[in-house]
Amino acid sequence: MAVGIVLARLLGPAEFGTFAVATVALTAVLSFNELGVSLAIVRWAEDPKRIAPTVATLSMVMSTLMTGALVLIAPWFCSVMGSPAATPVVRVMALSVLLSGLVATPAALMQREFRQRERVVVDQIGIWLGAACSLGLALGGLGAMSLAVGRVVGAAATAGAFARLCPEGFRFGLRRDVLPSLLSFGLPLAGTSILVFAVGYVDQLVAGSRLGATTLGFYVLAFNLSSWPVFIFSLPMRAVGPAIFARLRGDAAATRAEFSRLLALLASASLPVCALLAGASDPIIRLVYGDVWHPAALALQLLGLGAAARIFSELAYDYLVINGRSRSLLAVQGVWLAVLVPALLLGSQAGLRGVAGAQLSVMAVVLPIYVALLRRNGLEVRDILAPVAVPLAVGAAVLVGTWLLSSIIDTPLLACLACGTLSLAATAGLLWRRRSTLAGLVDVRRTA
Repeated sequence: MAVGIVLARLLGPAEFGTFAVATVALTAVLSFNELGVSLAIVRWAEDPKRIAPTVATLSMVMSTLMTGALVLIAPWFCSVMGSPAATPVVRVMALSVLLSGLVATPAALMQREFRQRERVVVDQIGIWLGAACSLGLALGGLGAMSLAVGRVVGAAATAGAFARLCPEGFRFGLRRDVLPSLLSFGLPLAGTSILVFAVGYVDQLVAGSRLGATTLGFYVLAFNLSSWPVFIFSLPMRAVGPAIFARLRGDAAATRAEFSRLLALLASASLPVCALLAGASDPIIRLVYGDVWHPAALALQLLGLGAAARIFSELAYDYLVINGRSRSLLAVQGVWLAVLVPALLLGSQAGLRGVAGAQLSVMAVVLPIYVALLRRNGLEVRDILAPVAVPLAVGAAVLVGTWLLSSIIDTPLLACLACGTLSLAATAGLLWRRRSTLAGLVDVRRTA
């Protein structure tokens, strides 16, 4: 976060927008880079080492093809996005695709085996080396390319750490007897991942192509800020959630109880923070990034609320994947995209705030669909609503309170301190209510 703040201040909205164009292209390819087969390792009922070499081979073949494709289409894509200068940035970042395919198998093996201590080491090596590289190059005046080079350096460092800590994930081979099972599981999931990308990034495609790269920079900054709760709370939970659901599969009562506990913990930790970002968007942007980034506050007000819906949808997605509902998820993402595209095109006529508003409004259609799918796969409505009822009420109070405080207090620092104190107190109270959930998660991990 801190490095991102420094880089945003150094680069400014225009250069940041150029990098955002490259990031959209990279994420598009990464969304289906290894055909979704690596997740089969987490779900595989037998010894995963039986399929790991085949998964590694498929991942590398696809990532090589995708890297070449991204290099070739970079000029066309950047032109459509209104930023031809982003072409060399996209081509450099394409190397990350190759490295991503290389580490897909060891990452899945670590996730299945709950090797989170080692995974933290791997992630931190990549994050800090990449960030240090980007920061040094940005200070040297390299602009958006500094972020691209840092991304590749971080990915290479991550691959090296995986090779040291999980060498079994780098063994290649091809077992024809497991190919049909892997592809029948992975291909629908890969199709779903393409739609997940489209749902997650079509807003940036619309903002860039219709409003320009600089406005895209404002939007991406707001989106990144709104993603803090997702990265801090949801992403770590996703590292263990699928493995927990896989271990409990077949025990309906235990699965329902664990889903509710995970949801309660996520809601308690994240909803007050999402409300803080929405209610105090103006002083947060001005204090953290500077007045030049002030337009981003218009989008953050709405995207902060949307982050809460994203956290729930990610937990539901993981639960349904482990229960073999990849085709249902494909249909959900299709409906989501079909509703979102016209909403974004209409909203873009109102500028930055309209694009963010379209994202939030579509969630009113998508969330009930997820709830219906969860009900069809072993959960009851009370398993979903009861864990979030109190956090939702507290989050609404934090939203109103932070909005009032930021309206009354003119100084950004004082406004952030007041709003942050209110959100922190609310989060602490909710987590204290759910303190037994943390102990329960530890018990599940030990049992597994």
